[in-house]
Amino acid sequence: MTDENELKSERTRLRRRHDRGAYDRESVYAILDATPLCHVGYMLEGAPAVTPTFQWRMGDRAYWHGSSASQALRASEAMPVCLTVTLFDGLVLARSAFHHSANYRSAMIYGTAVKVTENAEKKEALKAFVEGLYPGRWEELRPITEQEVKATTVLSMPINEASAKVRTGPPGDDEPDYALPIWAGVLPIGTAIGDPIPDPRNRPDVSMPESLKAYRLDKQDRN
Repeated sequence: MTDENELKSERTRLRRRHDRGAYDRESVYAILDATPLCHVGYMLEGAPAVTPTFQWRMGDRAYWHGSSASQALRASEAMPVCLTVTLFDGLVLARSAFHHSANYRSAMIYGTAVKVTENAEKKEALKAFVEGLYPGRWEELRPITEQEVKATTVLSMPINEASAKVRTGPPGDDEPDYALPIWAGVLPIGTAIGDPIPDPRNRPDVSMPESLKAYRLDKQDRN
């Protein structure tokens, strides 16, 4: 049975709109797995900083990567960080300016970033990153070189302290305002995958792989 408060802590506890919060792994993982884009917050030279990057999940750990020369990754290593993911699902128009809102799904994770140092583990994490975005792609590529592995830093942290926050549905107006002759509702917003654009330097005998013809950004079947 899933513990609905397994990931709850004093830091992740919602202070307002408790009805929108969730602290179980299923809720948090669904948001992490729906998009790779995240923002990582950390301290850099005594000041707060936030860096956008890609994240991926392997079991109960979140991973992100970048250049070994990255100041942000060096500042994050072995330090407390906050990783957030947000999906913007719609603009909510109410009958008053005060009650305008947005539909969204967000997840916030607190933890200590750990550098992946073992070569085989780093390669496996990078393979999981590529395969998570493009299933079957890793085997189509030329093998990764040792220099490329060395030039890449991979950080991870356990998903033990986290929360999800979700808003869905129509606006919530003050009861008397429902009688006003003002249109209210939701303007849905989504991420769309466009048609693939071939590299003009592709070899003439190379065709697009079948896997890209039905590409989806979210991966519902991750473990």
